[in-house]
Amino acid sequence: MTTPSPTAPTLMPAAFLGHGNPMNALERNRYTESWRAFGRSVPTPRAIVVVSAHWYTNATAVTAMPLPRTIHDFYGFPRELFEVEYPAPGAPDVAEMVADIVKPIWVGLDEDSWGLDHGTWSVLRHAFPDASIPVIQLSLNAFKDLDHHLDIGRRLAPLREQGVLIVGSGNIVHNLRMVDFAQPDAGFDWAHRFDDAAQAMLTDTPTEVLTLDAHPDFRRAVPTPDHFLPMLYIAGLAGDEALSPLVKGYAAGSLSMTAYTLGLEVDVTGDDAAGAAEIPSGFPALDSNL
Repeated sequence: MTTPSPTAPTLMPAAFLGHGNPMNALERNRYTESWRAFGRSVPTPRAIVVVSAHWYTNATAVTAMPLPRTIHDFYGFPRELFEVEYPAPGAPDVAEMVADIVKPIWVGLDEDSWGLDHGTWSVLRHAFPDASIPVIQLSLNAFKDLDHHLDIGRRLAPLREQGVLIVGSGNIVHNLRMVDFAQPDAGFDWAHRFDDAAQAMLTDTPTEVLTLDAHPDFRRAVPTPDHFLPMLYIAGLAGDEALSPLVKGYAAGSLSMTAYTLGLEVDVTGDDAAGAAEIPSGFPALDSNL
């Protein structure tokens, strides 16, 4: 009698999505089309855990409220952007799973202070427009080094076996001080160089991205770590499993819109559609800590 071999657990895909300008939440362009294609391709998740660049704070925490509020963490943008709501339910049980699975790293359960910021809802309202899937956010601890964030990504890997979709939302290249409104859908040479270097690692051995801090363009591409760190969580999650490019491009010279998937090949149509949403002229800096 032959003993059946154990069935390997089905792993939920994961992704890093370059979200860029909040105005993409209102647009339909080749980036938002790629997010839509990703959402259509993913098996229905039990819940979604999002690591957003815009919850950059002094501790590691997860949202643990049953009904997270929609946070409009910016100013100086059109009124219609402030009217966007993404009423996805929370998932306190998944928040507790996250806190348990990353031990001995401490993760606080936030039951009343944060919610879903635009790093989360600007992409999810395209990927999962009916807002029916529970969503929690995982914060970025500003006091920890790059390896710490990669390590948390590694520790989150078992959640994929539990049907949990993990999304990192940021931008590999993100320099607001060098935004050039004359280049609405293009990138500076240094932005291309750094983005290309990241792609070479993410599509081969993702954990090598830790060495990007030695790249000659690192300080221009990553003047602050907040938008770079979400990518490290997905790289840590991947380990030696290569990521696949979902879409690539640039906005205003100094922002990359590059996105990757893990464990999922997505057929993205509409690559000839419009580029990233136009950034309002003279826009003020985004506020990551409202």
